[in-house]
Amino acid sequence: MSRAAVRQLVWLGVLGAAALVGLMGALAWAASLTRSDAEAFGAVDFERNAISIRLRQEPPQLDSTRTRDTESGKILGHIKEGLLRYDARNEVAPGVAERWEIRPDGATFWLREDARWSDGRPVTAHDFVFAWRTVVDPATAADYAFLLYVVENAEAINNGELPPAALGVRAVGDRVLEVRFARPAPYFDKLVVFPTYFPVREDFYRSRQGRYGADAWELLSNGPFVLTRWVHGASMRLEKNPFYWDRDAVKLEVIEIPYITPDTKAALNLYRDGEIADVLQLDAEALEQALDQRWPLARFADGSVWFLMLNHRPGRLTANYHFRKALQLVNDPGEVVNKVLKIPSYSVADSLFPSWLRGEHDLLKREYPPPPVQRDDAAAREHLEMARRELGLDRFPPIVLLSDDTPGAVTWGEYLQSHWRSTLGLDVILDRQIFKLRLEKAEQGDFDVVLYGWGPDYDDPLTFGDLFASWNLNNHGRYVNPELDAQIRIAQMSVDPRERMAAFGEIQRIILEDVVIIPTYERGQMYIQHPSLKGVVHRAIGTEVDYTRAYLVRDP
Repeated sequence: MSRAAVRQLVWLGVLGAAALVGLMGALAWAASLTRSDAEAFGAVDFERNAISIRLRQEPPQLDSTRTRDTESGKILGHIKEGLLRYDARNEVAPGVAERWEIRPDGATFWLREDARWSDGRPVTAHDFVFAWRTVVDPATAADYAFLLYVVENAEAINNGELPPAALGVRAVGDRVLEVRFARPAPYFDKLVVFPTYFPVREDFYRSRQGRYGADAWELLSNGPFVLTRWVHGASMRLEKNPFYWDRDAVKLEVIEIPYITPDTKAALNLYRDGEIADVLQLDAEALEQALDQRWPLARFADGSVWFLMLNHRPGRLTANYHFRKALQLVNDPGEVVNKVLKIPSYSVADSLFPSWLRGEHDLLKREYPPPPVQRDDAAAREHLEMARRELGLDRFPPIVLLSDDTPGAVTWGEYLQSHWRSTLGLDVILDRQIFKLRLEKAEQGDFDVVLYGWGPDYDDPLTFGDLFASWNLNNHGRYVNPELDAQIRIAQMSVDPRERMAAFGEIQRIILEDVVIIPTYERGQMYIQHPSLKGVVHRAIGTEVDYTRAYLVRDP
């Protein structure tokens, strides 16, 4: 059979497979251990019951109260555990809490007696009270503090109007946690899975003197694994936690991370040489190589949507509506997906809300279709001219396009640089940064446009719908619109499903009509995995790639 025929059959198998739903982003570090270190371990080690994997980027830090990215979330999902977790079927399951009750006015969680920290001491309700108060304390400056706004007084505390002790959560002894809601939150069980809700033990936190989560020895774990080594810019090592309450269900003894690099081509070579057990997020070139090697391909939809985030701060070109409209009208998501990135598991995005989200009775986007936006270069140039006149410019200065330094981001950025020059005559400065610096520059507003992705934190449209609320610190472009805020409040407060979904429809309309962002694609991930490695879970919500219940099989 010819190579082309083999490739066609493989693609048909990949594209016809049911997509597992999974989330997580990528991780960006740019170094590795020496080759001899990796060879001593290998992709899979049956005797030591261990695997080696590669991370794309380094987590900026591992303080769960300040977690802001999927990179940190991937590690935290293995070394820490909240009240609840997701199981292998992606269903909410007991974690530190063995049972729970959610009411319109609040919730109660009963903690298991055998939940332990990695030093053997019990995990108590007080650890959750301290962690949640720390998150909403304005001194923490937690980007995800808004996720706790469903808890009584959380928003007022975060705005500096009340002390952290006023938060509506209390420990009834060591094993019962009582929560009072600011508004009904029937999805609260899905919220507490997120790292922002993870426990933190106060005595250990304070003993680190501001360095909690900065290094392996500055952490205390209560999850399936413990971070035992973190050589910044080089490697990490996770070892099975002997104090974890469900340790018998954890089969792997060690997850070694000897290679940290965004270079997918290098990762494929490591996989070929038997040094790592899987390669995630294959780009077009990597897919071609995998097909040539006849490696079995798999895919999962990670639930994320990717877009151009625009800077709405005063003084930025993108604060001008007509300038933003010009960029929107030359946007061609189909070209980006099919001709530029060329990843078969990617699909065109036309909204902030991805296509898999449920509405009242059907998919949200079927119930509330997004306003259509068609490419129109001539109309785009008319809007650009209106922007030039409004801004009083003879010509536009170069605009800054901020992105990661990963291969996909580089390709997308270079396309936009060329595309905007040819269609609008704009000069574009490409500002490529490692992941940590890209996050910092986005937070500081040091960009005109930034290549951005957002994945679900919990299973409700609000996880996307409140992203551009004026109070959301992840709203890096600082878009402010009272009309949008009002619709977000309805989506937060209403217990009427129809009213809530109608609010999401309005949020979608405002975001597209006012060009808050420019949607481009929904991401699916292609990957390869060692045939002896089983039980890995890929999901859209929770830890994107979860090795907690993974195991090794000889001669599969």
